[in-house]
Amino acid sequence: MRDASLCVAHGQCVALIGPSGAGKSTFLTAVGLINPPTAGRILIGGRLVMEGPRALTNPRTFRRKHIGYISQKANLIRFLTARENVQVAMELNGESSRAARARALELLEYLGVRERAAGYPPELSGGEQQRVAVARALANRPSVILADEPTAALDGPRGRQVMELFRRVAHEQGAAVIVVTHDHRALDVFDTIYEMEDGVIRSGAAELSAASTFSGGKARP
Repeated sequence: MRDASLCVAHGQCVALIGPSGAGKSTFLTAVGLINPPTAGRILIGGRLVMEGPRALTNPRTFRRKHIGYISQKANLIRFLTARENVQVAMELNGESSRAARARALELLEYLGVRERAAGYPPELSGGEQQRVAVARALANRPSVILADEPTAALDGPRGRQVMELFRRVAHEQGAAVIVVTHDHRALDVFDTIYEMEDGVIRSGAAELSAASTFSGGKARP
């Protein structure tokens, strides 16, 4: 990445598109504090959390509390039910089992898969698994949601449903949502679309109010 600067407002859902090898997934792992940048800054909720490769907070703890991450595959734990997959994310963060169970069911209801709460991942469709993965990402009320090709394994209608869920989550939950995608069929659901090429973010709104940002060398979500 070079000069990869991006600012995303809370409550906004943006898409990051570009050819394979452009740096989109690398960008996402940097913003998600998984792969630290060699230069630049990352701010989340106005708080400086990375300066170059130096973490200014515990990345694992901060990520667990403030960042929801969704990959191409749902990556659900096969021997846990849909509810338990969501619930365990909160229990690992110190939430009581009772409160975590209640919120897990609430999120599954919100995402339209409450009736599948007792189902195990192999029993769920691809779209249902992704909805459970979104619920898990929302479990700890993160301020930032990152999704890397979340519809890659889904057909057109199911993929669009998942993209619309991200917009709903951003607008109703107030999270800053960044979705890396090659699926151009659902780009109309996003508030803003950015394009990345050769490690540079080349297009998109010049300014956004209140934000989550990564600037190339400067990351700020």
